[in-house]
Amino acid sequence: MLTVGQSAPDFNVHSSNGKTVSLKDCKGKNVVLYFYPKDDTSGCTVEACGFRDEIKSMGKLNAIVLGVSPHDIHH
Repeated sequence: MLTVGQSAPDFNVHSSNGKTVSLKDCKGKNVVLYFYPKDDTSGCTVEACGFRDEIKSMGKLNAIVLGVSPHDIHH
């Protein structure tokens, strides 16, 4: 289990654009990692849209947003 201030371990995941994303590829950036339990539900959609709506603000903070779901990747 991670604690506040502890560095996250490196990971590799497949993204919706068909590429593999690694935490080490994000070095020097702030990473917002959010988890959602199920695709296409009202709560998860609202959460994802909130991140989408703030993407320019996130960029100004040198941050990228990665959403994680246990379901299939949508392209």
